[in-house]
Amino acid sequence: MNKLQAMEVFVQVVDAGGFTRAAENMQLPKATVSTLVQNLEQALTVKLLHRTTRQVSVTADGAAYYERCLRILSDVREAEESLSHNRASPAGRLRVDVSTSIANDFIIPSLPDFFERYPDIRLDLGCSDRPIDLIEEGVDCAVRGGELPDSALIARRIGVLQFVTAATPAYLNKHGRPQHPTDLAQHRCVNYFSSRTGKTFDWDFVRGEETIFVPAPACLAVNDSVAYLTAGLQGLGLVQMASYKVHPLVASGQMELVLTDWTSVPLPVNVVYPQNRHLSAKVRVFVEWVAELFADHPGLQLQRN
Repeated sequence: MNKLQAMEVFVQVVDAGGFTRAAENMQLPKATVSTLVQNLEQALTVKLLHRTTRQVSVTADGAAYYERCLRILSDVREAEESLSHNRASPAGRLRVDVSTSIANDFIIPSLPDFFERYPDIRLDLGCSDRPIDLIEEGVDCAVRGGELPDSALIARRIGVLQFVTAATPAYLNKHGRPQHPTDLAQHRCVNYFSSRTGKTFDWDFVRGEETIFVPAPACLAVNDSVAYLTAGLQGLGLVQMASYKVHPLVASGQMELVLTDWTSVPLPVNVVYPQNRHLSAKVRVFVEWVAELFADHPGLQLQRN
């Protein structure tokens, strides 16, 4: 038995909460994953996992062994990387999750530069607005907008999104322009709802010391940023979108800004990764690269004093 491989598999099973997801994350047959954990238990003469037909949970001995496995595997990776600093590029599979909009607007158009720098990295890029569990789904890091309540993640803030309110000229010609956020009650709006909870997000407006949250009346609600933009361009209603997306459409005459004396609460953008995982070279270079992308974009830069 390859003890290090068995330890890696055991850690993955604990993180994923089951054999099936761990096998998918590691791209191994489920039978292989199960056999390796069984062999590990036999070699240690302790039970590491409680198995039922519905779930897998870690035993007290398994929890203690899991923590030691994390340290050992981290030390092994550090040792390997210390001997390969002369390599021009980190190597291996890297799983990253980003929102659809960030993927289409920033990540994918810039990937030729990334692969020119790091040709030995194989990138699996998950693109959706669905919140994910990085540990359970075996994702190395993610780029996320919004505040992060999950204390199991380490976050590095790389930028902010500023939001503006807009509509097509055709919509405004037909329905008129709102003069105050409360006027939205007489308008048609396109809303955005959470993929996780199904809750529709209120619109927020800030002017000086005044902040207003408006439950905008929706003719349509979507949960994807690309669909949201498409709905706005079809004149289905007012939209509240990231300024970097709207300003080119305003310049081309496709959309017009409204309520310009009001701003919206900026949305922080973070790159996050699990705190119990060693930050490997391939994760580290991706984090630095995506932070560089945001730093170079005037519409996304962090405000600096």
